Amino acid sequence: MIYHLSLHSAGIIAGAFLVLLGLLGFSKPDFASVMKRFPRSYVVGTVLLTVCLLWTFWLLYTIPMGEFSAFRRPLLIALPIGYVLVLRFVDEFLAVRALGILCLLAAEPLLDAAFLRYETSRLFVTVFAYLLILAGLFWVAVPYILRDQINWSARSSFRWRCLHAVALIYGGVILTFAFTRY
Repeated sequence: MIYHLSLHSAGIIAGAFLVLLGLLGFSKPDFASVMKRFPRSYVVGTVLLTVCLLWTFWLLYTIPMGEFSAFRRPLLIALPIGYVLVLRFVDEFLAVRALGILCLLAAEPLLDAAFLRYETSRLFVTVFAYLLILAGLFWVAVPYILRDQINWSARSSFRWRCLHAVALIYGGVILTFAFTRY
């Protein structure tokens, strides 16, 4: 185990994130105009990529690598170099790509917390983690998809609110199970 995160804590974190996201989108449909600028925001992309760099650097520094431990130092050197090169040469949809990397990093602690748990309700956290993985893979490889997803969901206020209501309800279900079952 890398993170030592309990299913209770993972459920609270995932549920609170979804509830906050759902409340923000449901109560403020004009937030869609802000989200439309997100995919091309270089500042947000730089901040998210820096968070990903720090998280990945910490993982490389702390995880036991076994027979691959000889690669630790070269990877720790290559990681900041890659970060600078990405900031310099991959400025198109940087925020989306960094968000995709962050989704991939965030899914592992959720899956780790639900591993070998017997509660069926753990699947709510697991499904959310796999949705993060799926979204992260698409957003890193084909970043314009997030732009299209935002444009599609913001096409009408009703659609925007319905999608955020689903996130709010799903987060509420995860929070409920986190406090009652895990």
